[in-house]
Amino acid sequence: MQQRLSSTLKGFDRPFWVANVSEIFERLSYYAVFSTLALYLNQTLGFPSAQAAGLSGIFGGAVWVMAIFGGALADRIGFRRALSSAYFILTCAYFLVGSIGAPWLAPVRAVIPLPLLAGIILFLPALGVALVKPSVVGTTARASKESVRSIGYAIYYTMVNIGSTLGPFLAGWLHSRLPAQDVFMIAACSVFLMFIVVLVFFREPRTGAASSSKSLAQTGRDFLTVLSNGRFVLFLLIFSGYWIVYWQQYLILPIYINQYVDKNANTALILITDPLIVITLTVAINTFTRAMRPFQALVVGTLITSVAWLLIPAHPSVLMAVLSLAVVAIGEIVQSPRYYEYISRLAPEGQQGTYMGFAFLPIGIGSLAGGWFGGTLLSRFGEGSHQPSMIWLVITGTGLLTTVLLWLYDRYALRAGVAQVTPAGTEQVVP
Repeated sequence: MQQRLSSTLKGFDRPFWVANVSEIFERLSYYAVFSTLALYLNQTLGFPSAQAAGLSGIFGGAVWVMAIFGGALADRIGFRRALSSAYFILTCAYFLVGSIGAPWLAPVRAVIPLPLLAGIILFLPALGVALVKPSVVGTTARASKESVRSIGYAIYYTMVNIGSTLGPFLAGWLHSRLPAQDVFMIAACSVFLMFIVVLVFFREPRTGAASSSKSLAQTGRDFLTVLSNGRFVLFLLIFSGYWIVYWQQYLILPIYINQYVDKNANTALILITDPLIVITLTVAINTFTRAMRPFQALVVGTLITSVAWLLIPAHPSVLMAVLSLAVVAIGEIVQSPRYYEYISRLAPEGQQGTYMGFAFLPIGIGSLAGGWFGGTLLSRFGEGSHQPSMIWLVITGTGLLTTVLLWLYDRYALRAGVAQVTPAGTEQVVP
């Protein structure tokens, strides 16, 4: 057993560990901000609930959509430069998010309407995360031997969820002790620490050297190659529906609990449920679902996450919100590690950053569309018709529609393309 563990660990180079450990702090900062943002906009800055959800969607969505461009840039400049630049940008961006209502920005607020100013500032973190995400996932691909690559993505996913747990926990702990904007300042300090760590300890993965010297023209051709893969792009658009459903836990659930369940509830601590379940149950659930094809796992995970939201209207309470998030997490565990495995096998050598950038597109679309969608539901069924439980019925219906579309894609579009099964039994789709 010990020999097997030692052999597995030797399959990862040092850049793998540096990048993935830094991901803990990046995710801690991101989710500390995200878990606080909707209520910060609604209660501290005075935005209506629908507008607060929409602006939160911009924050959550832009960082993922921009990852498409960050992936191509990371391939071009190298992951070390990309990561160090990203963490410096994030330091400045989170500081500005916490300063939206600060006195020193009053002259700017006098010239630029507050919603526009907030939208601009909330877009800034995207410039940093756009470089972090594809760089860390790309490093995981390049600094891992093929025999342990699946394990590498499981480790990456675990690091993400450690940070995702610590972030809301930190925000919740600070909730009753400090003003909300201080959470953003602490987030800025966290990513600044990673800026120093990357500069000192991170070295470019060996297999990344050739891709760093690519011309801009070649990068552009790689980009167009991905866009020209119609089946892949169709899949990304359909799978965005999963993330529209998933992101509601950050976009509208805190406001919903505050307005319709318990105004004194610590919503940041409630949001720990999802990542905590993911950390504790990922290995066990992946053991049971290992025999599934990667795409089949995506369909099953989407179904589970969708029906999870039915628990809230069944008996609106903090406890049912926690249970609902626990089931959402199970669906996430089933699909997410297999999703990155599915995408990584599509990427030609030297284009991992570009393809992994596109892997984040559904997450971004889900947040951008989900902010508007969830805000509209809050306005119509909450403040309008006073039927807040209908919000979660519509969200569940959206998830079920996505599940059906994924099943149809798997049955007709995907299998109409060139699909191969490797000797190890994993699905490999050739663009």
